[in-house]
Amino acid sequence: MRPASATIDLDAFRHNLARVRALAPRSRIVAVVKANGYGHGAARLVPAMAAAEMLGVACLEEALALRDAGAQQPILLMEGTFEPAELATCAAEGLEIAVHHAEQVRMLEVARLPRPLVVWLKIDTGMHRLGVAPPEARALHARLSACRSVAGVRLMTHFASADLPDPQSTEAQLACFAALDLPGERSLANSAGVLAWPQAHADWVRPGIMLYGVSPLPGTSGAAHGLRPVMTLATRLIALRDIPAGEAVGYAGAWTAPRPTRVGTAAIGYGDGYPRHAPSGTPVLVDGHEVPLIGRVSMDMITVDLTDRPEAKLGDPVILWGDGLPAERIAAAAGTIAYELLCGVTGRVHTRVVGA
Repeated sequence: MRPASATIDLDAFRHNLARVRALAPRSRIVAVVKANGYGHGAARLVPAMAAAEMLGVACLEEALALRDAGAQQPILLMEGTFEPAELATCAAEGLEIAVHHAEQVRMLEVARLPRPLVVWLKIDTGMHRLGVAPPEARALHARLSACRSVAGVRLMTHFASADLPDPQSTEAQLACFAALDLPGERSLANSAGVLAWPQAHADWVRPGIMLYGVSPLPGTSGAAHGLRPVMTLATRLIALRDIPAGEAVGYAGAWTAPRPTRVGTAAIGYGDGYPRHAPSGTPVLVDGHEVPLIGRVSMDMITVDLTDRPEAKLGDPVILWGDGLPAERIAAAAGTIAYELLCGVTGRVHTRVVGA
């Protein structure tokens, strides 16, 4: 069996959820498990989600998959419904929906549902992606409150820059949201808001990336915030060779040995979700020791410089990110974000779940 594998640690997820609880003790939690649990497999995570009062997904299909996997909590569709026919399914399955434009309000007003839905009116306080404009919010809130298909109205917004050091944008969004002064429970804080903006915790927090052990704040790792990685992506060394100084390694000879070099080849590549654009020098753990990636990432393999680890041998374990090597470091080296790395792991990677 090809050795590329992802270990998913449910106890780490539980630990991170408890950490959110400790940071926002007066708030209830919407655990965000969209995009197949940020690439971890949402269905696998269901046993570890029990302490969250609600789950957050992007769409109805993701919510139904969680129901099929046994999730019992209310589930929030954070993009709402896309067509009127979805509303009846939401009512039957006990789902809650975001409403972010007037057409979604109209769909609710003309719907005939078996039971009314709790809706979350999303306000655009500065992200300018989804949400009703603040001047429209009061009228739409009144329409939703009067609608027989609506059991209750909550309020939400989304921070654009809560992870950045300059607080002005987030302060402006907080002020905009507060100025509406509409009735209903409130939710503002994503993972960055949970960590950096305690004044935004409100009635509900919506942690996402931090549940998976990754920091949303630039220049920090999850461990700095008391988080544990849920995914460890690993493989093994499958080849070793010695090359003289001046020899090139990999496609297009993108890396040239500056000295006699011991080259190790590991069975992982962009076909597994390891970033093709990771440059030489990106850290890799071989048998617990950090070594640099060298040469271009191939579809199925990477090469590393083992010159300073002469004891390395065939079959040694290789960790690409996770336990002992934060995904944040790989993302920074590759010029991307850890979210993309986690979501990009492909189906041919064998998965092992621990902590069940």
